[in-house]
Amino acid sequence: MKIQQLRFLAAVAQNDLNITAAAAKLCTTQPAVSKQLKLLEAELGFNIFVRRGRTLTKITPPGERVIRHTLKLLREAQNIKAISAEFEDEDRGTLSIGTTHTQARYVLPAAIQTFRDKYPNVQFHLHQGTSEQIAEMAEFDRIDFAIATGSQDLFGKYVLLPCYRWHRRIIVPAGHPLAALSAPSLQDLAAFPIVTYVFSFTGPSSLHEAFSKAGLTANVALTARDADVIKTYVRLGLGVGIIAGVALDPTVDRDLVSISAAHLFPGHKTWIGFARDGLLRGYMYDFITLMAPHIGRDLVDRAADCDSQDEVDALFADVQLASR
Repeated sequence: MKIQQLRFLAAVAQNDLNITAAAAKLCTTQPAVSKQLKLLEAELGFNIFVRRGRTLTKITPPGERVIRHTLKLLREAQNIKAISAEFEDEDRGTLSIGTTHTQARYVLPAAIQTFRDKYPNVQFHLHQGTSEQIAEMAEFDRIDFAIATGSQDLFGKYVLLPCYRWHRRIIVPAGHPLAALSAPSLQDLAAFPIVTYVFSFTGPSSLHEAFSKAGLTANVALTARDADVIKTYVRLGLGVGIIAGVALDPTVDRDLVSISAAHLFPGHKTWIGFARDGLLRGYMYDFITLMAPHIGRDLVDRAADCDSQDEVDALFADVQLASR
């Protein structure tokens, strides 16, 4: 078994079983990747992939276990290289983040600009997606940090650090009946179609739960993962928007009436997470502090040493998070 074979295996898994794409990423040829995969399978004594002709269609159950250990081994190898790189040139490297549209559009720009001013030689890669898509990026080690809200169960291999709290806001065009209400009720909202975020596939929606507890049903007309898309359809009159308060731009959105929904729906906590067995370079610690000023390097290290997320949560139990 060779480390090169494991790199080929990881690349194929990370490129949706597309050998051509994996070969391009590795700057080699498709036949070379296929040959090394078959040699690895021959050594192991079982198939890692199910094939249809020359096409890989899915990963076998034992193959899933092999890939999981392969990714961990390669991550540790990368950690060893990172130790050398940190001492050689601590101001150079890469930083890849998986996050939602709301964070990327409305929260991260200031932090990234400050970071880039301090570390101009660090290449920054920003990947957007739903919580499920970010979790997939994390599973295949495509990102260094995940930044999201909720969905903690999707990130079992990550250390999740709390950044800040936020609440939903209701948005309507000027002249809408709700615009005259300073604190509309759920009954008021239930009378109109709702335009809001895509709901998670992995757990109940707090929005639906709030309506259900009140004996009501939310009339969700349209969902989108992009707050700007939600605003567009609110402006078109398709419904009442419910978005994160941080996603409002006081200049661009001055044509919309914004109403606090903190009295209707529970608050949310945005977190930043990294792989529990990953190695953080100096500039990565700095980025965490830019996102969450209450988290210094010592606190990050203490969290990384925790055996479970419950221990991490206990570490931050008395920390008062900023509200946005």
